[in-house]
Amino acid sequence: MKTIFKTFIVLLSFTTTIACNANSKKKEQNLVLTETKIETKSKSKKPEIKVALLLDTSNSMDGLIDQAKAQLWEIVNELSYAKCKAQNPNLKIALYEYGNDNLNAEEGYLRQVLAFSDDLDEISKSLFSLTTNGGNEYCGKVIQTALNQLNWDDKNDDLKFIFIAGNEPYTQGKVNYKDASKLAHQKDVTVNTIYCGDYDQGVSNYWKDGADLTHGNYMAINHNKATVHVASPYDDKILELNEKLNNTYVAYGKKGKAKMELQSEQDSNAMGYNKANAVSRTVSKSTRLYKNSSWDLVDAEQEEDFSYDNLKESQLPEELKGKSKTEIKSYVEKKRKERETLQKSISYLNEKRKGYIAKQSKDSDNALENAMLKAIKSQANKKNYKWE
Repeated sequence: MKTIFKTFIVLLSFTTTIACNANSKKKEQNLVLTETKIETKSKSKKPEIKVALLLDTSNSMDGLIDQAKAQLWEIVNELSYAKCKAQNPNLKIALYEYGNDNLNAEEGYLRQVLAFSDDLDEISKSLFSLTTNGGNEYCGKVIQTALNQLNWDDKNDDLKFIFIAGNEPYTQGKVNYKDASKLAHQKDVTVNTIYCGDYDQGVSNYWKDGADLTHGNYMAINHNKATVHVASPYDDKILELNEKLNNTYVAYGKKGKAKMELQSEQDSNAMGYNKANAVSRTVSKSTRLYKNSSWDLVDAEQEEDFSYDNLKESQLPEELKGKSKTEIKSYVEKKRKERETLQKSISYLNEKRKGYIAKQSKDSDNALENAMLKAIKSQANKKNYKWE
């Protein structure tokens, strides 16, 4: 598959100088891809919703990738309302791309872009790295790979989903999709299939059978349909609060500066679609699912294994260097209170925004978003998950 970092393979007939340059670029690319494969280790005993997105990135799938980028935040926002036995489950998302000729043929033209992670900024970054080219779409192979590579755990209350989207026959490749479905059963993973095209054509191409074998949902979407975003009179105020929200983060440690820049970059990516999408991201940042304990002192302080005694002077931001432990704790507490106030205000305005959109919108069919949420909610109901 082609990413923003991908280079073309140089033919042997090229000059030695060109070949050397290509090898250098390939090493750089491999380093970047390795850095994206981050898995967030769970510290909590809460139930988890695990979603592996398997997206076809062949030539015809630009619309699908655009929908995924545009609708990520609304999906996250809806999942933030989930409850399981009076607990708020954590959310982890993994991402694979397949069907792209720029990927390794021996590995089945697929790539793990991101292992299970609850870092929403990393997930957004990974989606925005995707581009299309090719290809050869091997559904059985990418499902089998995701099942074997990812850490699915075996907790009874966890929800474990694969969502695979594409538009070629489900039967392509050397790995039989029925064998992949058996493996999914063994791991208690539900495979939901999303055919990008005509419903009946997807059935004849075995996408429905692929879902039925694991009691998943089969859905057909118009992947080239633009995402419907409805502007509301509350958008500007929510975005204004987002600027203030960003100022409550206290970056520390090796990751701090880079992660703060990543946060800003994903704000810009969301705004790049339009204002409404940036608003949806801001709402996500106000929910419990937006967690940054690896680099933000306000979030880190809430972790059971965190101790100010373990903080080194070199890990602190400039504004806290030379301060006593009491002064640092006081500063972080002030930022926490500011954040909580802002999050409540954003949540309040979002409720008004949702009501306004419901009245204004005549077309609520946002393709990928609705397909995924419909499947998740119907299957979550079997494990006594509820939405508040």
